Amino acid sequence: MFDAPFEASYETIVCDTPREAVARITLNRPQAMNAYSHRMTEELQAAIAGFRDDDGLRALMITGAGGRAFCTGGDISGSAPEHSSKVRTAPMGHGREMRDGMQAVVLALRRLDKPSVALVRGYAVAGGLALALACDLRIAAASAKLGDTSNKVGLLPDEGGAWLFPHAMGLDRALKMTLLHEIYDAATAERLGLVTEVAPDDVAEDRALALCESLAAKAPLAVRLTKMMMAKAMETSLESSLVDAQMAVMISNPSADVREGIAAFREKRAPKFEGR
Repeated sequence: MFDAPFEASYETIVCDTPREAVARITLNRPQAMNAYSHRMTEELQAAIAGFRDDDGLRALMITGAGGRAFCTGGDISGSAPEHSSKVRTAPMGHGREMRDGMQAVVLALRRLDKPSVALVRGYAVAGGLALALACDLRIAAASAKLGDTSNKVGLLPDEGGAWLFPHAMGLDRALKMTLLHEIYDAATAERLGLVTEVAPDDVAEDRALALCESLAAKAPLAVRLTKMMMAKAMETSLESSLVDAQMAVMISNPSADVREGIAAFREKRAPKFEGR
């Protein structure tokens, strides 16, 4: 991975800022239905780090170019250049390749203390579904298709799906989806918990951007601390979560943003948050 500002130039992704304080990463291999390559995972890690470290960016949207797919998992078509024959033939090489590739991308998204939104158009399957689930919220176009096809060719849900799928939809449904290679329409995916919201195809992008814009306008400290608290609370006890909350309010309650928010409420105006 390499250090770069968010809007650096990349080979397999495009980074831009379509709205104020909103960052967008577009997977840009439409000829391969945005299947990820080793190069793409490197570039995604760099772009996510660039977003994370830029205090002027407050919300992230991830989507796929071309409309046919968000991401269809790892590229097994043979169209991606072979990058790591040495890695793959080394002891535990396949594991190292996965650890340093899409698993690192999924972890980077889950560790973000800023909100992320996946806009799913077309197919989000296998590792592509794991990538979408690594984001905090998922807006799916009505024609989108989501599921897991990894077992169909003897592969595993190894990008994070073995953890993300059951957490989103329950163990029994996750097993059924993966073992039977099921792909769902957007409405079914929403019912199963894989999708946060479904929007008509022609307004799905606008809806995702509006959601990011709304998130970016909120008090940054409160948003970031709330995300961290809730994510950790999913894996811990109520008592431990309450202790985390006590620590968090010692950061947020004395902040300038809280003073601004209360003043705006009393003065019946929109608050202007600065993340201080």
